[in-house]
Amino acid sequence: MVQRVANTDLLDGVAVFVGVINTGSFTAAAEALGHSTSYVSKTVSRLEKRLGSRLLNRTTRTISLTDVGKSYFERCNQIIIDAENAERSISQLQDTPRGLLRVNAPVSFGSIYLLDHLSKFMNSFPEISLEVEFNDRMIDVVAEGYDVVIRAGQIPDSNLVARKFTTSKSIVVGSPDYFKKNGRPETANELEHHACLAYSLIPNPTLWEFIKDGNRTAVKITPRLMCNNAAVEVAMAVNGVGIGRIPLFCCEQELANGELEIILDDYEQTEIGVYAVFPHRQYLTAKVRAFVDFLVERFES
Repeated sequence: MVQRVANTDLLDGVAVFVGVINTGSFTAAAEALGHSTSYVSKTVSRLEKRLGSRLLNRTTRTISLTDVGKSYFERCNQIIIDAENAERSISQLQDTPRGLLRVNAPVSFGSIYLLDHLSKFMNSFPEISLEVEFNDRMIDVVAEGYDVVIRAGQIPDSNLVARKFTTSKSIVVGSPDYFKKNGRPETANELEHHACLAYSLIPNPTLWEFIKDGNRTAVKITPRLMCNNAAVEVAMAVNGVGIGRIPLFCCEQELANGELEIILDDYEQTEIGVYAVFPHRQYLTAKVRAFVDFLVERFES
């Protein structure tokens, strides 16, 4: 089936013609539209020529609609009204946070930190509805139709906007039971002789880098476990399977209750930025702006 394509000249002159009738004269229409009187007159004449019909009866003092002009005006006036309403509705969407907001976040960060904030956000913005998905895979924000994706760590260069709203640290942890059975590494190089837990969604997951006193050490680990979910790493570390290098926000509770212990803390702990990633800074919708600003405000406090 061949789809019809609208003539690009179809609405040429329509707004000027409707303006003339609604204001009552070429001069008044020119003033309202910001054009000269001659421009308005010539535009209406071109419209009549294109239609092959006279729309107005003109005298030196007055104008009036022909029968054809009256019928054409009634239809065109409604088109202008509909267009103005459409533009007004877009403006309202830009000004008032409303509509469906699709959000994606890492499993651990989302389940531990985001849930409470999401309920506060929804209570603050009752005209916004949320569709939330937690997973750790790499998301194509535009292709998959998300409004905001939350990601931790380095953000690849792209046309997306990434706004940092909090930070965490990368720490090396293991369980007391693991250290009792296998010993506690005192240097980064000793990790080569231990079972380790690797996160597969980062570049070079089996190469762990450490910095101490300005000296950089790269350690090639042998992963006992390779997975794409930090919550799985935490569970395996707690159960004594191996040593993990895990963002602090993923395992604060386990550290607090003694299920995990930090090692190698005399090395520099890498800061991990947590970002709200979204497309298009220009023409940003009110719902996206409200959500990102809310995250920044809540996590700063």
